[in-house]
Amino acid sequence: MKVLIIGIVASGKSTLSKRLSSMYNIDRYEIDEVVYDTSNNKRSIEEQEKIFKKINKNKDWIIEGVLRKHLDYLLEWSDKIIILDIPIRVRKYRIIKRYIKQKLGIEKSGYKPSINMVKNMFKWTKEFDYDELIKRCSKYSDKVIVLNKVSDINKYSL
Repeated sequence: MKVLIIGIVASGKSTLSKRLSSMYNIDRYEIDEVVYDTSNNKRSIEEQEKIFKKINKNKDWIIEGVLRKHLDYLLEWSDKIIILDIPIRVRKYRIIKRYIKQKLGIEKSGYKPSINMVKNMFKWTKEFDYDELIKRCSKYSDKVIVLNKVSDINKYSL
């Protein structure tokens, strides 16, 4: 099973991917870990595609993240596409909660937590175009699941 979980910041992508990875014993990958190297430098689109092609050779995988424009091939490769369309008030609450946890050292972060980053996350979550994402996924509608809360996954069989 190849599952792509997509949505904007604080929509629950990591939470859901970890849960499904554990339930089905499937390796999970974060798009940002492919887009950026361990020094937080952006890889070329060619390097990213090479890494994703290697991941796709696996029988099963879960990939989660924000679906960048050049990654539409992930839609084609997926058996299931889960779009997390979580209300903005919930996402804003999660952004603040995440920031506090990171500052207290309770939650790990791949970036330096700062007020500026919180502002950016608020901006990204406000400007995210779910209609455009749905449009991009429309030719794969037979494998798309749209969730308004992570717990709704229980209503579906993968």
